Amino acid sequence: MDKDPQLQLRVFDLNCWAIRYLSKVRQQRIELIGNVLNQEGYDLALLQEVWSERDYWELKKKLCARYPSSHYFKSGVIGSGLCIFSRYQILDTFLYQYSVNGYPYMFQHGDWFGGKSVGLVVLKIQEIVFNIYVTHSVASSHLPRHTSKGADVVLLGGDLNMHPEDVGIRLLRGWAGLRDSFIAAEKVEGGEDGSTLLPTNCFTSKKELRCYPQGIRIDYILYKGLSHYEVKCNRHETTTGTAPNKDIPYSDHEAVIATLSVNKRALGKGLNHPRVEPVLVDVLNEARMEVRVGLHAAERQQYSCGRMAVLAVLLLLMQATMGLSSMFGDALLQPFPKFSFSLLSLLGVLVLLISAVLYLFHTIEVKVLQGTEEQMRVGLQTLQDKLSSR
Repeated sequence: MDKDPQLQLRVFDLNCWAIRYLSKVRQQRIELIGNVLNQEGYDLALLQEVWSERDYWELKKKLCARYPSSHYFKSGVIGSGLCIFSRYQILDTFLYQYSVNGYPYMFQHGDWFGGKSVGLVVLKIQEIVFNIYVTHSVASSHLPRHTSKGADVVLLGGDLNMHPEDVGIRLLRGWAGLRDSFIAAEKVEGGEDGSTLLPTNCFTSKKELRCYPQGIRIDYILYKGLSHYEVKCNRHETTTGTAPNKDIPYSDHEAVIATLSVNKRALGKGLNHPRVEPVLVDVLNEARMEVRVGLHAAERQQYSCGRMAVLAVLLLLMQATMGLSSMFGDALLQPFPKFSFSLLSLLGVLVLLISAVLYLFHTIEVKVLQGTEEQMRVGLQTLQDKLSSR
């Protein structure tokens, strides 16, 4: 195999924290992000929390010379906030919206309104097919496994909201076979332990770091080579402090930059399939247990909403009985006040509608979690069969 890599790729990943009207100095920071992308000339830029399409179009206009191909993933009410800028032509795109995606009454989370998702673009660089995924929130480990059959290289970047030893990251590494650029890199630069939420960042919420005074790492670039190619991480960097010659950072998160080299796999060398290790069975069991905990919680919420709907129906039936009695009988010497009667009826209808809608949401959540738990059971059985056949 040649000493020089067949292809070298520089990838930039950042949660931009660009919430219109809420994020501090948003427009100034978007301009700074555009400047650094132009100056550095990365091959790929994977951005999250670009909630305003206007900000995306401003970036697209600014970056069109260096990044002629880009895509913004539209989802939910306000958009997924995900976008990709590429030096290479985007051949195809796909958006997968997470089945369990929050609730509309949890305004502070915004998951339902944003339609949390994972976006996929397909690139072809020097005859090598790349599946590039970008996501915010928890990444689904089964998606790269099921959608990368025709790819040579898989790359996933984003703010995964998980620590390196969380079960979700261990599933991505063990079950999906992805490598962590920070762990695999030959050279690492930037913050301590690769942290992307730092207490020194003026935009970072100090409440989030009460248990992590040195910072935490929740932003990742993960990758693996398939078919006849292998991928190595030559360098992993994280930004620290403010932007060059400025008094503010790019975001409340630090950017992650990885330099990857792609080589043709040597003849006779095995493909990069994840090895079936006994520890992977433990990880999958742990993940299955967490799904079960979520399933039980969803079932309790489903039951509570159903009970509330039944109580609302009983209240309306009681009011209807009282109304009929006052109209056709003389049992009520002092009729129920019309205003109070109407107010209670309205309240009953509202409670019935809200509880019925929430019951449907939680029913969907229960079904999805049941399906996920079953999928994990099948995967676990497959792993155990492979281990027992050794």
